[in-house]
Amino acid sequence: MTGARWLDAREMAAWRAYLSASHLLERRVEEQLKAESGLTHAQYEILARLSDAPDRRLRMTELARGVVVSKSGLTYQIGQLEKRGLVERATCPSDDRGVLAVLTDRGVECLRRTAPGHVAVVREVLIDLLTPDELEMMTRVMSKVEAATRASAGPLP
Repeated sequence: MTGARWLDAREMAAWRAYLSASHLLERRVEEQLKAESGLTHAQYEILARLSDAPDRRLRMTELARGVVVSKSGLTYQIGQLEKRGLVERATCPSDDRGVLAVLTDRGVECLRRTAPGHVAVVREVLIDLLTPDELEMMTRVMSKVEAATRASAGPLP
C-alpha cells in the first residue's frame, strides 16, 4: 500500500459526508417508493426513463446505461416489472437482435400515482435544502464525477 495518496482531513470529511448523505437519501427514496407503490428505486427509474423516451420505449442496452445497471440486472428488473404489467419487451424493428423495453399504459398510471410522493421526498431531503447556486454547483460536480467514472471504469453499462 505504499505510494497511496491518502485523504487529508478535509478530503476525508468530504468523502464521509458524501457517503452518509447518499446512503441516507437512497434509503429514504427506497422507503417511500416501497410503501407507496411496491417499486424499488431502480424500477422507478426505469419507468421514469421509459416515460421520457420517444413512444415510451428504449433499447435495453441504452436503458441499462441510463440507469447504470448491468444488462443482466436490467433484465431481472424488467422481468419484475413485466410481471406487474408495467412494461413489456418488444423486438427492435431495425435490428432483430435488439430488444426494446416499452412502458405500458398500466406503467404510466403507476408512475402518475407514484411520482408526486417521490418528488416530495427528493425535494425534502435534497433539492429544497439548496440554494439555486448550490444546485448548479452540485450539477456541475456530479456531472464531472459521472463523466470521469464512466471514462475510467471500463465495462460499466
